[in-house]
Amino acid sequence: MSYIATTPGQRAEMLRACGAKDVSDFFDVIPADVRAPPLAVPPARSEWEVEALLRRAGRRNYFHLLNFLGGGVYDHFIPAAVDAVAGRSEFYTAYTPYQPELSQGTLQAIYEYQTHICRLTGMDVANASLYDGGTALCEACQVALHATGRSRIVMDSGINPVYRTMVHTYTANLSIDFSEVPVSHGRSDRELLFSALNPETAAVIVQNPNFFGVVDRHDDIVSHCHERGILVIQSVYPIAMALLATPGETGVDIVTGEGQSLGIPLSFGGPYLGFMATRKSLVRRMPGRLVARTVDAAGRDAFVLSLQAREQHIRREKATSNICTNEALCALRAHAYLSLLGREGLKRVARLCHAKANYAKNRLDAIPGVSVKRSSPTFNEFTVQLPANATEVVGAMIERGVAAGLPLGRFYRGMDNYLLVAVTEKRSRYEIGMLAETLESTLCS
Repeated sequence: MSYIATTPGQRAEMLRACGAKDVSDFFDVIPADVRAPPLAVPPARSEWEVEALLRRAGRRNYFHLLNFLGGGVYDHFIPAAVDAVAGRSEFYTAYTPYQPELSQGTLQAIYEYQTHICRLTGMDVANASLYDGGTALCEACQVALHATGRSRIVMDSGINPVYRTMVHTYTANLSIDFSEVPVSHGRSDRELLFSALNPETAAVIVQNPNFFGVVDRHDDIVSHCHERGILVIQSVYPIAMALLATPGETGVDIVTGEGQSLGIPLSFGGPYLGFMATRKSLVRRMPGRLVARTVDAAGRDAFVLSLQAREQHIRREKATSNICTNEALCALRAHAYLSLLGREGLKRVARLCHAKANYAKNRLDAIPGVSVKRSSPTFNEFTVQLPANATEVVGAMIERGVAAGLPLGRFYRGMDNYLLVAVTEKRSRYEIGMLAETLESTLCS
């Protein structure tokens, strides 16, 4: 009965209409000696719990890796309904919606996705998506350079190092002056950041939470930059936005991020989803495309591609980008995920991530020789210092079925013994205990 969409009151009303006290009354005509005994069915469970139960049973047949990896992509729970929606052939076989009269469903889904991103980030307008979080950040730099007419970008070294590499590669031949500023105690170093600014600075790029998992309000950086005509670009983790001050609230000009955590599986690295949202004043400089709502000749709601700022559609010298498309199917998954969870559901996921990460901090900090960095607040990701090389420890733990985190030495000099650990709502108390116990025994071996 747990999966029948009727309320207890409705079932009671139907039983009264049939003259029965209970469902079992309908089986009285079957002789007792041939009836099957009552099934030992456990109490109803949520979809998440049922899936976890089945996965535990399935692990007897294959090697399962317990995942505490992060660094930009995360192992979040995805409701089955997301796959059901994205698996409809009307969506996954759709071509570019150039003809709105034939593409109303796709256009409406993209429009609603854009609305979700605006509400999540507190910004005025969002585009129809980009390839991934790194690409979105590169495109944001282009927007800032076009909007200000300047040639310098200042980046915080707490930005995802993969994104920083992409930005350098993307703009290598564009005569852009870049400056990277080190973080201090995991946070943006204001003094160094402000000293790196000059009259040619078009934008400052920050991240929240940053690559070390540190949460940081950037209001003061925004104010300092705006006084000098400098735009602020912020890369964000969308799940964290359910609890943190939004970029719109802190005055950020351009927001980008990786949307993989919004209902998109890890899938060996892709395809993923880049999102971008801006102030209304920058809308005509956004890359890609924008879907808008209007009315048709009969006064009915209709959806159209209202803006496509690429060289194929406008004069080449005025084009913002050569981005020609968007991740429509991945954006549809994000739309379905956010619609299913709703505002309160997303907040609950975020709170679970934060609470479980704090529990994991305490478990790992209790291991002799292990030190959790606590100088700044974090969301669901945090840095741990080990008494041994993190890459070697992680390799040994993978052999034992636990992906303990991301070694930071591959990205930052002098951090060979540091590990970045991510905890999502999917990680149980038992699994976090397994992480701690496996780490301790690995260090002792």
